[in-house]
Amino acid sequence: MLAVSLFLSVYLPVFNLPKPDGAYSVGTKTFHLTDRGREKTLTKTPHDKRELMIQLWYPAQGLNGQKQAPLFPEDSSTFHEYIERFADGFGLPAVALDYWRYIKTNSYENATISSAEDRYPVVVISHGFGTSRLLHASQAEHLASHGYIAVAIDHTYSTMATAFPDGRVTGLTTEQFMNGVSENSSKLGNIWTQDADFVIRQLDQLNRDAFEGKIDMDNIGMMGHSFGGATAFNAAYSNPGIKAGINMDGSLYNVNGKQAISKPFLFMESSSFMNIKNKALSGKISDEEIKNSGLTKEEFNKMIEERKKEYKIIDQASMVYIEETEHYNFTDLQLYSKLLKQLGMTGDIELKSPAIKKVRF
Repeated sequence: MLAVSLFLSVYLPVFNLPKPDGAYSVGTKTFHLTDRGREKTLTKTPHDKRELMIQLWYPAQGLNGQKQAPLFPEDSSTFHEYIERFADGFGLPAVALDYWRYIKTNSYENATISSAEDRYPVVVISHGFGTSRLLHASQAEHLASHGYIAVAIDHTYSTMATAFPDGRVTGLTTEQFMNGVSENSSKLGNIWTQDADFVIRQLDQLNRDAFEGKIDMDNIGMMGHSFGGATAFNAAYSNPGIKAGINMDGSLYNVNGKQAISKPFLFMESSSFMNIKNKALSGKISDEEIKNSGLTKEEFNKMIEERKKEYKIIDQASMVYIEETEHYNFTDLQLYSKLLKQLGMTGDIELKSPAIKKVRF
């Protein structure tokens, strides 16, 4: 028991989200939206409509007596079902993730939006495939503390878990769209892009009903990680309401016919992304690497040709890569366990080191 307790305290520690360093306190509100114009194409039930959970973080004031928001669902049964879905995905018993209930945020539920400015610009956040909006909570809090309204989307059925107000918890059921075939990635990507477009349209109503007109609908940006980064690019490319964007360590989909994006857009990449890119462009990929990819040689070569199209677009935008990072260093998952580094999911970069020292243009 002592050994198990020591292991859990070292590798699965209770932690708090990093404290934001902006001038504003942070409020948060969560909303359940239903797109009556779209059916749930990712379920077998006919005529269901697309449902989404979104969470907003914003500059706040008047926090006296306000409740500090939990990161995960407070209801006991909802929480247990929620972590069971994550645990299944990680191949762990649910009890190993029970400590998640103690993780504290820096946000206050339903706090009053700050009156310091007339309006606040918006950043929409799209998570990676099979993760969650909650893995970008510290980024959202940081943005809100600096005067932005951050809007994170849970792309239903593509998260590890999404909890709805009525107690339903949906899981990851769209793996069939992500089997390495570009047409299927594009199909799912279009659903996510439509999610982003719908949420942006709904912000108009939320602005009137819950945010005192302080959401600046004329200044909207979008950022995302992995598949969500590809969605940020696709949405920014097609939606004139999105003025700028960031893709964090993601590739692209729907690249045929696309040229360089005509608005400010940044690609932030890990060391592994650059390594793969260099190998793909040089053709120095071994048969062993192809075998380990799980694809046939024909499928792998097709993927490489698609990647080359992506790189051509990426190279025409702004790009940085951050040394000693891996894919999940761009999310809060790096805070959850030191085991992730040993598994190669996060890199050697020290979280307390100034990131700018690791950036290469």
